[in-house]
Amino acid sequence: MTQSNSQPDLSDISHDDWVQRNLPKAWRPYARLARLDRPVGTWLTVLPCIAALFQAAGGFPDIARLFIFCLGALLMRSVGCTINDIWDRDFDKHVERTRYRPLTSGEITLKKAVIFLFAQFAVAAVLLFFINSYSRWMALALVPLVIIYPLCKRFTHWPQAVLGAAFNWGMLMAWSDTNNYIPLAAWAMWLGAVTWQIGYDTMYAYTDIKDDLKLGLKSTAIRFGDNGFYWLSGFYLATVILWLWGGWSMAMGWGYFIFIALIAAHFIWQLKIFDINKPERSFFLFRANMLTGVLLIAAAWLGAITA
Repeated sequence: MTQSNSQPDLSDISHDDWVQRNLPKAWRPYARLARLDRPVGTWLTVLPCIAALFQAAGGFPDIARLFIFCLGALLMRSVGCTINDIWDRDFDKHVERTRYRPLTSGEITLKKAVIFLFAQFAVAAVLLFFINSYSRWMALALVPLVIIYPLCKRFTHWPQAVLGAAFNWGMLMAWSDTNNYIPLAAWAMWLGAVTWQIGYDTMYAYTDIKDDLKLGLKSTAIRFGDNGFYWLSGFYLATVILWLWGGWSMAMGWGYFIFIALIAAHFIWQLKIFDINKPERSFFLFRANMLTGVLLIAAAWLGAITA
């Protein structure tokens, strides 16, 4: 695979951000472990969950449920990131993007990181009291996925698929908690979110491909190689088809399909400017997928009110 010999500093830690300026020194490594300084991943977890809440409610969801699910998505993304940094602490020091993360840089000890992880789990467990019993079991089923995801890059080229399944799990729980069942169409929407995440997280993985190859780690970016454009096109096409079928099966109104068309156009734009030899562009496109999540919420809302 051809890679550019010169590329910008891709570290995901800024030494002049709000964490550095505003938080006490003792708090900073915990904020960075939880990725509070890098909220893009949180938005990419929260937005499809909110869209599912709109679809499950047939309109605007209950405010209390919306708050609980947004908080739950934030917490579970933070838990996943803490687990990821614990598992990968010996790898991260060799990866340009992750070399300044708290554990690998020595800013925090492994013991303190593990204690912080259990504290995060404890806070997340409190939320179980605010959802129904079906959703509690769904939440417990999610935990193994969150724990094993960081290990997957050691033995499979498809860690992005495990990540997509885990970080979009809230879409299924939105249905289980709102209606106490999960229809086939909701599973299709979730599967579409998984294929979507495989697409945009593969773009992100192209940022690390040079370092991953040296370390013997695996990813979909390594699996797809120079054929990334074709693979990503296939996954984005699958996403659009699954979301179209899911909306049609839910009897969404015409407004839903307008916004799915806009999502398809956004995917085409991403693929048009995607370049495996420009890792900084891959990072930009990863962030650009927040718009996809916003459009999906708009589709769910307008689809409900035009049904």
